Amino acid sequence: MDLSLLQKISATLWRIEPTGAMHVPGLLFADEALVRAMDHKVYDQLCNVASLPGIVGAAYAMPDAHWGYGFPIGGVAAFDPDHGGIVSAGGVGFDISCGVRTLLTGLTGQQIEAVKRPLADRLYQTIPAGVGSHGRLRLANREMDAMLRGGARWAVEAGYGQTADLDRIEEGGRMAGADPEQVSRHAKERQREEMGTLGSGNHYLEVQEVVEVFDPEMAAAFGLALGDAVISIHCGSRGLGHQIGTDYLKAMVIAAPGHGLHLPDRELACAPLDSELGRAYLGAIRAGINCALANRQILTHLARETFAELLPEARLDLLYDVSHNTCKEEEHRVEGRPRRLFVHRKGATRAFGPGHASLPAELRAAGQPVIIGGSMGTSSHILAGLGSQQAFASACHGAGRSMSRHQATRRWQGRAVVDELSGRGILIRSPSLRGVAEEAPGAYKDVDAVVDAAAAAGLAKKVVRLAPLICVKG
Repeated sequence: MDLSLLQKISATLWRIEPTGAMHVPGLLFADEALVRAMDHKVYDQLCNVASLPGIVGAAYAMPDAHWGYGFPIGGVAAFDPDHGGIVSAGGVGFDISCGVRTLLTGLTGQQIEAVKRPLADRLYQTIPAGVGSHGRLRLANREMDAMLRGGARWAVEAGYGQTADLDRIEEGGRMAGADPEQVSRHAKERQREEMGTLGSGNHYLEVQEVVEVFDPEMAAAFGLALGDAVISIHCGSRGLGHQIGTDYLKAMVIAAPGHGLHLPDRELACAPLDSELGRAYLGAIRAGINCALANRQILTHLARETFAELLPEARLDLLYDVSHNTCKEEEHRVEGRPRRLFVHRKGATRAFGPGHASLPAELRAAGQPVIIGGSMGTSSHILAGLGSQQAFASACHGAGRSMSRHQATRRWQGRAVVDELSGRGILIRSPSLRGVAEEAPGAYKDVDAVVDAAAAAGLAKKVVRLAPLICVKG
């Protein structure tokens, strides 16, 4: 990205002055090296988002920002329903409520090493992964609608997990206001056999070890210590979420002229929050959020079953589950007063700070765990939210791609990536060597640099760094 287009506010904050149709500035959180490496399309997309009706404050980009569909991935924007605000399918993305949950095993990395290969093999046999993967469940119509209304709560009631899990999930495991009637039959059909599956792309189940502790007191509050083994699960709403995005993007493009909307980019298709289409989409994405929460809950149950076979002493308590492709109604202070806003986070994670009422009592003093996924062979991080209002209490969600999947497959071979990582003690299990090549660690930005920039910008506080031991890859 051309730095001459930006005004440097600090070492990790850059401003795009409003010009043309922009209603608000663009604000980019990153250090100079990360900004220089960003595609110019991030700049263009941030300017386009700043041109949408009813936007409040600024259009934000996180340190892991890269080009996406409509919004940049790593984009955050909030809209006021009382001042012409909109909801945008391009601001949520196709994988609705894609997110990460981390489980505490009560074991050490050393204990994992003793059974690492059979554990990797058994997890791969148990966790359905890859394009078109199917799970154990096949939901009938009534069960489908119950799942879309109930989320992880539905899953726990169906025997997948424990009630204590729900306190450690955003929204208590169930997004209110979900309306399965607004989800197409085709979307439901795509999901019918995909519950409890990872899917493909950058989704994974990873066994990790805490290899660095930045804040011992905060780590202890999260139940983490040096050498601990944890499990992180990264996936979303699978075919259902993708179809919701497809259905509503088309509907929004068609309806835009009738709503008086002149889109800077058709990929930013949107609808007024107070319109029939806007309300329908909110009902649908809330159902999509519940689908993702239920999906991760079922995968947690499968992981617990596997560990019980090989490591019966494992605990597998849920630390936290947080999504990063959502639009949620939240209250934030703007210019000194509280306002009800609809916050879009696309490839960005909610990062509520200490004392926030939505956090479970055990975590409230520390702040929300912010889980930053790595890229198969690289570090992951757990941070603590600070509730910074400069980005509506948001933080980055991962490393962010530095090249396309097509570029990655031209540069790496899947078997070579698997062998190289195995030589470093990281076992990869995947149904697709092409998928491994697409997700090669070198295809992503330096996650440690991204996390450092987020911490320096005051978006979240570094707590621990995790290294992968086993990765089941979609």
